[in-house]
Amino acid sequence: MGNLVNLWLLSTISSMKSTIFHWLLTYAALPLMALQTSEVQAQRTIEVSVTNPSAQARTDQSVVLPLKDYGEDIRSALVMCEGQEIPCQLDDLDQDETFDELCFLADLGKKEQKRYMVTLYTEGEPRPYPARVFAEMVLGNSKDKTLKKNQQNNYIESITARGDAAYTYNIQHHHGVDFESELNGIRIYFDARQTLDLYGKFHKQLELKETQFYTDDDQKARGYGDDVLWVGQTFGLGAFRGWDGQKPTLVEPVRSRTQRIISYGPLRTIVELVDRGWQLTSPISHQTSPVNMTIRYTQYAGHRDTDVDVLFNKDVTDYRFSTGIINVKDSEEFTDKKGLRACWGTDYPSTDTLKWKRETVGLAVYVPQKNIVSEEPANKDNYTYIIKVAGREMHYKVTYTSANETFGYHSAKEWFDYLKAWRREVEQPVVVKITR
Repeated sequence: MGNLVNLWLLSTISSMKSTIFHWLLTYAALPLMALQTSEVQAQRTIEVSVTNPSAQARTDQSVVLPLKDYGEDIRSALVMCEGQEIPCQLDDLDQDETFDELCFLADLGKKEQKRYMVTLYTEGEPRPYPARVFAEMVLGNSKDKTLKKNQQNNYIESITARGDAAYTYNIQHHHGVDFESELNGIRIYFDARQTLDLYGKFHKQLELKETQFYTDDDQKARGYGDDVLWVGQTFGLGAFRGWDGQKPTLVEPVRSRTQRIISYGPLRTIVELVDRGWQLTSPISHQTSPVNMTIRYTQYAGHRDTDVDVLFNKDVTDYRFSTGIINVKDSEEFTDKKGLRACWGTDYPSTDTLKWKRETVGLAVYVPQKNIVSEEPANKDNYTYIIKVAGREMHYKVTYTSANETFGYHSAKEWFDYLKAWRREVEQPVVVKITR
C-alpha cells in the first residue's frame, strides 16, 4: 500500500512540475519575447557625444546624423539624454520615400559634453512633437470668395513654371514659399529675383499659418507681426544672383523654375528653389553654358539665422556670382572685411506710405572667405559680394532682426555686437562624435 501511495505522489509531483514548466515557458518568457521582438524591430542604437567647445552656453544647437550607413528602411527614431526623451526629426531630402537624415537640437552649458542614445527603428511612424517651425505654399482660392486674404487654403508643396511664363510672381498667394521659426519669418519670391522678404515679430511665436504674411487689424491688435522690408530688385536678405563682370544679374533666362517644401518640421523646415537650364556666361572665359542650380534654405527652431546651400549639377569654378543685402535707406553699415556684412536702417516696407509705418531692421550675410572674390562698395541698392564657387557647391548664412521684437535688438550697436558673437558661434560649431 505504501509503495502505491509513493508512486501516486511521484506521478502527481511530476505532473505539477510539467505544468509549472509549461506555465513558465508560456507566460514568464513573454517579457523576454517582447524584448526580443523589440530588438528585432530596432535596427541599431547609436551613442552620440555632443560637445560645446565654447565658453558660452548654447541652446538649440543642430545635430544632424546621415542615415546611409544604417540601412534604407529606417521608419522612426527615439533620442534619449539623461533619461529624458529629446524631440527628433527624420528627413527625406531627395524625396525617394527613404529617410536620409536624423536631426535633433542640443542645449549645452559652456564647455559641456552630453551623450545621447539614438535608437533607429525599422517599423512605425516618426514620433510627433510640438511644431517649432512652419512652412507653407498656397494658391489663392478663387472659388470661395468668403475667405479672407489670410485664410487661403489651396495648399501645395511644389510648383514649377516654364521659363517663358509671363508673370510667376502672382501665381502663389503670398508670392512664394514662406517659412519661419519662433524668431523670424521669410518668404521667397517666385520669379527671377528669388529675393528673401522679411516678416518682423513682436513676440517669440509661430504666426505665418494664421497671417499668411497678410496680418489683419485684429491680429495686429493682438501683437502679431507683419512685413517689415521693401526689397524691389535688390538682394533683400542674401539672395543668390549671377554676376556679369559689372553688376548682379537675376536668375534668368531659365528653362524652368521650381519651389518646393522638403520638410515641414517640427525642428527644422527645408525649402528648395530649383532653376533648370540657367544660361550663364563666365566673365572670365566668356563661355556660356546652361546649368541646373538648387538653392536649399534650412530654418532651425530657436534660430533667427538661416542656412543657405547652393548646389550645381556641374563644375562652375570659372563662373562668378553675387549676394549681399539691401542698402536700407540711410542705413549704417558694418563689415569685418572677412565675410560678415551687415546694416541697420529704417524705411517703409511698401510704396504705400499712408497705410504702412516706417520699419527698422538689422540685416546680415555671412559668406566664407574662401568664396569671396571681392567686397564691392555700397551703392544705392545693395551691399554686394562677388563670389566664386569651388566646384559644384557653396554654403553661407543670412540673419536679421526687427526693432519691433520684444526679445531682440534695438540699435545698430546692439545688432553689430550680436553679429560678432554670432560669427564666433558659426565658426566654432558643436562637436558631434558617434562613440558607439
